[in-house]
Amino acid sequence: MASESTVSVPLTLPVLPLDDEVVLPGMVVPLDLSDNDVRAAVEAAQAAARGTTGKPRVLLVPRIDGAYASTGVLGTVEQVGRLSDGDPGALIRGRGRVRIGAGTTGPGAALWVEGATVEETVPDPLPGQVTELVKEYKALATDWLKKRGAWQVVDRVQQIDGVGALADNSGYSPFLTTAQKVELLETADPVARLRLATEQLREHLAEQDVAESIAKDVQEGVDKQQREFLLRRQLEAVRKELRELNGESEGEESDDYRARVEAADLPEKVREAALKEVDKLERSSDQSPEGSWIRTWLDTVLELPWNERTEDQYDIQGAKTVLDAEHAGLDDVKERITEYLAVRKRRAERGLGVVGGRRGGAVLALVGPPGVGKTSLGESVAHAMGRKFVRVALGGVRDEAEIRGHRRTYVGALPGRIVRAIKEAGSMNPVVLLDEIDKVGSDFRGDPAAALLEVLDPAQNHTFRDHYLEVELDLSDVVFLATANVLEAIPEALLDRMELVRLDGYTEDEKVVIARDHLLPRQLERAGLEPGEVVLEDASLRKLAGEYTREAGVRNLERSIARLLRKVAAQHELGDRELPFTVTPDDLRALIGRPHHIPESAQDPAERRTSVPGVATGLAVTGAGGDVLFVEASLADPETGAAGLTLTGQLGDVMKESAQIALSFLRSHGAELELPVTGLKDRGVHIHFPAGAVPKDGPSAGITMTTALASLLSGRLVRTDVAMTGEVSLTGRVLPIGGVKQKLLAAHRAGITTVVIPKRNEADLDDVPAEILDTLEVHPVTDVRQVLEIALTPAEVAVSAAA
Repeated sequence: MASESTVSVPLTLPVLPLDDEVVLPGMVVPLDLSDNDVRAAVEAAQAAARGTTGKPRVLLVPRIDGAYASTGVLGTVEQVGRLSDGDPGALIRGRGRVRIGAGTTGPGAALWVEGATVEETVPDPLPGQVTELVKEYKALATDWLKKRGAWQVVDRVQQIDGVGALADNSGYSPFLTTAQKVELLETADPVARLRLATEQLREHLAEQDVAESIAKDVQEGVDKQQREFLLRRQLEAVRKELRELNGESEGEESDDYRARVEAADLPEKVREAALKEVDKLERSSDQSPEGSWIRTWLDTVLELPWNERTEDQYDIQGAKTVLDAEHAGLDDVKERITEYLAVRKRRAERGLGVVGGRRGGAVLALVGPPGVGKTSLGESVAHAMGRKFVRVALGGVRDEAEIRGHRRTYVGALPGRIVRAIKEAGSMNPVVLLDEIDKVGSDFRGDPAAALLEVLDPAQNHTFRDHYLEVELDLSDVVFLATANVLEAIPEALLDRMELVRLDGYTEDEKVVIARDHLLPRQLERAGLEPGEVVLEDASLRKLAGEYTREAGVRNLERSIARLLRKVAAQHELGDRELPFTVTPDDLRALIGRPHHIPESAQDPAERRTSVPGVATGLAVTGAGGDVLFVEASLADPETGAAGLTLTGQLGDVMKESAQIALSFLRSHGAELELPVTGLKDRGVHIHFPAGAVPKDGPSAGITMTTALASLLSGRLVRTDVAMTGEVSLTGRVLPIGGVKQKLLAAHRAGITTVVIPKRNEADLDDVPAEILDTLEVHPVTDVRQVLEIALTPAEVAVSAAA
């Protein structure tokens, strides 16, 4: 059953207008009589009530923007007197709703209207929904009153039983707007009015919760800032006292990292990261280990040359002159550096210095045997370009963190070697030499070679991230030079990111020039001798290079010169030698002993290795450059030796297979070559490579083994002055191999005059110096039969030698 409201009891009352204010039934409000309208209404009501026992009655009507509401409240004047401020006033109580009708006349200056009271009826007992609504409103009202501290009002609200009276009690709520109170006034149904009052109160409490939450957050932030400010001031005071106690002056305090960061010329992102760390440092205590870690990190960041760059010298001719003066030979490397500088110069002239955030750095891999000048070349490149030079030794590095740095969570963490190299150089565009990149190892700590992939990739290294720094470092303007002895030891992915430049060793003439112009002056100074006190003739240097130090580079040659000069200096101090002294080739044996490497061609014919059948001279490439390789073959006695093939000399699988191929070719083509191969079925074949302690592998000794076996079977000697290299197939084809230049240089050092190479390697002769080719007779071949015709001596010579 729903509640009802009916209109009854006509009334004629003076109107008391309320500007922007609403009074609901049940409310008791004081009104100021200094207002003309209020005073006129009260006086009119008092005049009408004279002679009666009732209290003066007025009609309280809201007036919004000059317009009256359609519903008013019947009010009785309870008392007329003085308000708290001393002004005249009247206390009026709201009694009930009145529906306003037409205007009429009455005593006094007030406006009189006709109206009718609105009677409200509520079912008894209350339905369950209305009961729940009453409980909810009382709970919300109690919650709101408690938050305001109005505990004395809570009991009065709880004692209100009427639905309409409870709803009208919300008229006291200061948070309701005039429009909301008018809506409550004009809602005649008490249940609907209570539901409306409940909704208004619920919305206000929700808004108040949000406002309180925001205010709490703001207050907490303000309190935190105030507390932090206070603590900082206290901390500064404590530090000042400690400095005074320890006798330190104010100027020695170097902890003002914030000022240093703000004054430093840092990239924007690096500055932001540094300031964050400064914030952490200021919040941490002096005893905290994190504070020392942050200081170390900030010192590292501030010491890096973020925006320091040296100006490249674009004097191309001058750079070429510097390279030629400091290094003899090595034309490929010099040309590459000259090309790089020329391109840089043209890009700078056309405003193309930076493209896509990257500059024009270079990554070169210098691969060659030891002692050819790979490391010293890096310093010469930096000198020619006018850049700083720094060397990073990678030999034996096994920890990936050595390259990319350690995470700062580890005790003693440091940046990687790349960052340390940039810091040491003092500029962002140095020449960085990654020495011995082929000696990098890998184990459970990671693979340093894999960590170098980003460093040496021109497409990525402009955003290189070190694990310690954790900020981007631009390496795109750095010239990286990597050195290696063995190309195969460099991982394929790493090699793909570098431009390969081979250094295959020096000719004898180049060694003489290097020794005369570079090594001898340096060793004279180290031996305490003046230039001119000891003079080495070119013939002496040539003999040192050819017979005392057979190598691709000049390291042992320099040691021999140093030993020679020390000997002369010691003899002079003992009074056995007068200075100046000129060293001739004949003086070498007396000073530093006998030669260590005598060419086969210079030995007595009976003492040469190829003086018996079954021995051939091959050419190989080792980590020390090109070298001469001898192959020996023998046949076992059919009565004592088992049939089959025996291989010795610490050979790899590929070389063992080459020996099987050589033997199979001779067995199948023996009759064609006029070789007695029928006995091979019953006799064992033994092939040996001297220098058995040195591992050997590769297919390029195929034709050498074939020639040695053919010499053994035919009894014909292999020519002493012939060396060969090439892979052999089952059909006797000679297939191409690598390292032709190094092998020909080794043949020249060994006194070989005739070299056999595969026909398809003929194009590689362009890399061999002209002075070497002039001393060698090179035979490009396609078939083993051609090799045998060139290498084996005629049959009658072999017979006479055997006799």
